Amino acid sequence: MEELLNASEWGEITRLRADGMSIKGIAAHLGMSRNTVRRALTFDVPPPDHRPRAGSASDTDAPRIRALLTAEPGLTVPEIGERIGWSRSRATLARRVAHERDLLTGDDDGGPAPRPGPTGSVPRFATEFVGRSAELRELRDLLGSHRLVTLTGVGGVGKTRLAAQTAVELNRAFADGVRVVELASLRNPALLPQAVFDNLGLGHRDRPDRSAVDTLVEHVRTRHLLIVLDNCEHVLEAAARFVDDVLRATSRVHFLATSREVLNLPGERISVLRPLSGDAVELFESRARDIVPGFAIDESNREAVRRVCERLDGLPLAIELACARLRVLSVQELADRLTDGVDLLSSRGRGAADRHGSLQTAMAWSYELCTRPQQLLWARVSIFAGGFDIRAAESVCADRALPAAEVLDCLYDLVGKSVLQREESRGQVRFRILETIREFGHGLLTDEESERLHERHLGWASGLVAESVRTWFSGGQFAISERLRANLANVRKALETALAVSSDAAAALVSAPWFLWACGLSAREHAMWLGKVLEREDLDPGRRAAVLGTLGLVRTMQGYQAAADPVVAEALELARRAGDRPATAFALDAQGLGLFFGGDHGPAHELLTRSLACYESLPDVREDLPCAVRVHLGLLLCFDGRTAEAARYFDDVRGRCEQVGERWMLSYAVVGQGLVAVVEERFADAVALARESLALKRDFEDAVGTPLAMDVLGWAEAGAGSATRSATLIGAASVLWRAFGQQLYGSAQWMARRERFVLRARSELGNAAFDAAVRRGAAMTMTELMDFALDRQVAGGPVGDDGVTAVLSRREREVAGHLAAGRTNREIAEVLVVSHRTVEGHVEHILRKLNLRNRNQVAVALLQAGTGATRS
Repeated sequence: MEELLNASEWGEITRLRADGMSIKGIAAHLGMSRNTVRRALTFDVPPPDHRPRAGSASDTDAPRIRALLTAEPGLTVPEIGERIGWSRSRATLARRVAHERDLLTGDDDGGPAPRPGPTGSVPRFATEFVGRSAELRELRDLLGSHRLVTLTGVGGVGKTRLAAQTAVELNRAFADGVRVVELASLRNPALLPQAVFDNLGLGHRDRPDRSAVDTLVEHVRTRHLLIVLDNCEHVLEAAARFVDDVLRATSRVHFLATSREVLNLPGERISVLRPLSGDAVELFESRARDIVPGFAIDESNREAVRRVCERLDGLPLAIELACARLRVLSVQELADRLTDGVDLLSSRGRGAADRHGSLQTAMAWSYELCTRPQQLLWARVSIFAGGFDIRAAESVCADRALPAAEVLDCLYDLVGKSVLQREESRGQVRFRILETIREFGHGLLTDEESERLHERHLGWASGLVAESVRTWFSGGQFAISERLRANLANVRKALETALAVSSDAAAALVSAPWFLWACGLSAREHAMWLGKVLEREDLDPGRRAAVLGTLGLVRTMQGYQAAADPVVAEALELARRAGDRPATAFALDAQGLGLFFGGDHGPAHELLTRSLACYESLPDVREDLPCAVRVHLGLLLCFDGRTAEAARYFDDVRGRCEQVGERWMLSYAVVGQGLVAVVEERFADAVALARESLALKRDFEDAVGTPLAMDVLGWAEAGAGSATRSATLIGAASVLWRAFGQQLYGSAQWMARRERFVLRARSELGNAAFDAAVRRGAAMTMTELMDFALDRQVAGGPVGDDGVTAVLSRREREVAGHLAAGRTNREIAEVLVVSHRTVEGHVEHILRKLNLRNRNQVAVALLQAGTGATRS
């Protein structure tokens, strides 16, 4: 019996074929016969749907699919469909299975490795993507032949959703993947390049001595990558300048921008997104089913649905807002009330030239149907940037008119009305508001209300930072780091407000949390904000001393000592003059650290000792600050060969940290103990301690401590006789140091210590093998590097001392195995059910990472790895 084919399956078949997949591969991927695939490819337009539409897949599908894949990784799509009783489109099931398989394997297809979480990844939506098949095809075609495509249209027409779906469908067409950068929360155009850099997960490859654009270009110059810039209109000039710079400097990076205005760049192709026509009814049915399970369009309600969609001009966001009312209204009542509301609320004509009027009407109507507390909260949450949690909403938005006790219920209701979007990560719930809805809410505020809310937002952000600083040295440290990271957009907005109204508040926001590089802020941006605060002439001397001290510490850690010295000297002078003992102690520490890195140990020891004594004399000192000085003293004593004294400092800090469950400063104490072991030539102990430090740092992505621990581990491995591992780790550490500043704090004595172990490893390996291992380490993503450093068991076998296969991602290992077996790229594509272009990208990565010239050398490299031929 011939298989029935629906439009969704036809669309998936044509997409896979366009990506270069064979008929056999498509059939295997979708679980259908090859004849059905061939028949589908004869259609120029989607076939009529012969199957009744079922609703959106239940929320139980994903966990069930994931459980099956966990238990039996080799299950095919048809087998999974049979197990879970799937009756809908096999194309939809195939996408869901592929998504869950990627989540379980962690396969990033060889692209840049973003930090786990939302940054840089394609946003996930709780609702089904409906229609837009022609628009998807147009964007696929345009991006296949042009490097810049701008998707334009009025607010609420669905640009973000279409761009995200395009990203999903094109992920395998770009060898290095697709990354989505959301710009709606960005308020400072100057930070746009840094935002893109951070969202691509490239923090470990930063270069503070160069612009973010230059550093990004250096990383993506040879990559085949699609970057989606979502919501460009409010930073249009900065976005255009950034895109132009990257396009000129690269050859295979493509951009898809969404904006209400075009970027107006040479070579830009424009795709204008129109409101939905026929698909509007299908969208209504899908969204209505999310609200009222089992909802279906039939003869009794079809005309009412058509009237609603027509009245709202087919604008997706307007339709979603209207559907949210189905909790309390029938479709007929919805149509009648919306018709009355349009006539009452809209002063605009019904011409198609101003579709945005329909959205304004829909939002105004939704607003009118809210209770007064809900209306107040809608308007007030527009003050947040990049999302917020319940505590933030209560702190900023509550007052007599909106008591804090009512905020939670109002948030629940606004989510139900599709005004707010709920997100959950690591057990924490946050809320986002779409930019168009945010703009509507913000427009409801008077100037006085807006000013008051900005002040309250600044107060909340200042409180968040102050509480983070106060509780940093505790067992809740990771949660503190995550909360600061999640609210960086809000902290940036508060900084802008503070710079306009209160220099002291700005100083406290950016100087008190001197550990911000552990919470997602780059050294480049931290220094930028500190510099902005110092430009203020009304800054209190005590606050100025704190800012200068923090900037001096950042510059010292970066190895920019010539820039740090005058800053720290001024900080110390101001702190003494103001009688500010904490600021004095902080400046003494920074000054002593600078002298230590410069090799002037006597004065450095004196200053560090004075700093510690000053801290210890304070009644309510923060524990992290004196612990930092103890670590600095321990490091200095190690370089003096006084390891017993150094160990006492490190042991002291370790005990204090373990007593309260603190982990960040603990990682420094542990790597200090590892350095003691290196100096005493207890290399096995040093390896274990350096790995322990790295494991502690993994959650924080510590831009200073991670390269230090990586270097110490490399030294220890060399001493333990693992020369190849040593070279790989030192190569990786060099890249990490450059991401923060100079190598090893710009310190000649630290570099000399490294060089001893470099010479040791190089003499054992020979120049060619040593240099190849260094290059392999430098090419690793952060995830690959951590797995290698910690000697983790990974897919494809254990990570051995050779470091050859460890540098490859899971999918690259798989491709390499097929290369070694003599298969062609097209044969590999069919086996792995991916596009030919994707395999080409993997092969390119493999050759680059293994420092090989051609594919025939892969088999030799893997043979050597397996037989230990390259082991030291």
